[in-house]
Amino acid sequence: MASIQHITARQILDSRGNPTVEVDVSTDEDVFGRAAVPSGASTGAYEAVELRDEDKSRYGGKGVQQAVANVNETIAPELRGMSVLEQASVDAALLNLDGTDNKSNLGANALLGVSLATAKAAAATLGLPLFRYVGTATASTLPVPLMNILNGGGHADNNVDMQEFMVAPAGADTFSEALRMGVEIFQTLKGVLQDRDYSTTVGDEGGFAPNLRSNEEALELVIEAIEAAGYTAGNDAYIALDPAAAELFNDGAYVFWKSDPDTRRSSEDMVAYWQDWVERYPILSIEDAMDEDDWSGWRMLTDAIGDQVQLVGDDLFVTNTTRLRRGIEDGCATSILVKPNQIGTLSETLDAVETAHKSGFSSILSHRSGETEDTTIADLAVGLGTGQIKTGSASRSDRTAKYNQLLRIEEQLGTSARYPGLDAFSATP
Repeated sequence: MASIQHITARQILDSRGNPTVEVDVSTDEDVFGRAAVPSGASTGAYEAVELRDEDKSRYGGKGVQQAVANVNETIAPELRGMSVLEQASVDAALLNLDGTDNKSNLGANALLGVSLATAKAAAATLGLPLFRYVGTATASTLPVPLMNILNGGGHADNNVDMQEFMVAPAGADTFSEALRMGVEIFQTLKGVLQDRDYSTTVGDEGGFAPNLRSNEEALELVIEAIEAAGYTAGNDAYIALDPAAAELFNDGAYVFWKSDPDTRRSSEDMVAYWQDWVERYPILSIEDAMDEDDWSGWRMLTDAIGDQVQLVGDDLFVTNTTRLRRGIEDGCATSILVKPNQIGTLSETLDAVETAHKSGFSSILSHRSGETEDTTIADLAVGLGTGQIKTGSASRSDRTAKYNQLLRIEEQLGTSARYPGLDAFSATP
């Protein structure tokens, strides 16, 4: 039966040195699965609740001992004896135990650790790689990496308002070639920054975090790095953005707090701002271009440029099918960012991807700014055929671990491996 015998949670550290939850699930057949849960810094208001201890005397209040106790004392006894092969039943039991819409009782970090560790134990029981277990026998699409090479916003202590400037090597023929392109552009960007006496320290997700003359200079530097690395911007490699507009929105207006705090921009102003950038730069994707509650702004933006560039909802959708369906019905965005810890279980994550794909939306598996060595999202990206992944820059092992796992999967797939390039995106320039 491959029944659950033991579930053990513990507190470990994430890539920012903050506590997070790790869970082990073992079966009566001595099969074992382990999962570690990431943590976000720029979090959407509608995300499932990440339970923290709030005890200021320990880890500044960021401890997760209560979430660990919820796994060990509440969840483990209830799930003992259940089959690891029945993921939907396990996840339904987790949701029933929590009993809230936002996982505020037991914590999404507690639930997700158990859910993912169960899936890993199931895959091991069947002798399958995780990507094959969560996908199909024919799952073979490697994702286009949206590599974060320059950081700003809430992910860096600099004067750049936009949170992520990414390079998307969509013109490559294979994933390994795309990864090489991204790494070479990242390393070239370091030299470009050094030539200007800019800092080459990195932010939370491994991208460089210099002080710049403007947000637009970040685009110019990335394009210069693409060209200097020997590639063509807008053909071999493109730009993807995550402005994290919810961090810029206050009292009905958008404010660039770092570079231009005295100017208030309306939704119409922001739509015009993004239109201008899309017309002048090889931008392939923009994530969270508008605030999570600015539905009318999202509709205006989608009407204006949704057929020219992929528009991704992260804080807007928070991997939640209810919010995603509203966006689909209202004509807001054309893509969803998928973060399992925003929703709390693997089953709900799968539902979000399926809902998106059935409606013609693209999907992007994503890390968080506080990461671990866990590589689950790499397997999910292939298993679910998302065609795109965000897992940070080409530095910091918490980021490169996911790229390395994708290289292993590509090797395992051999000649059946497919790299979708521009076909993965909901719209292209």
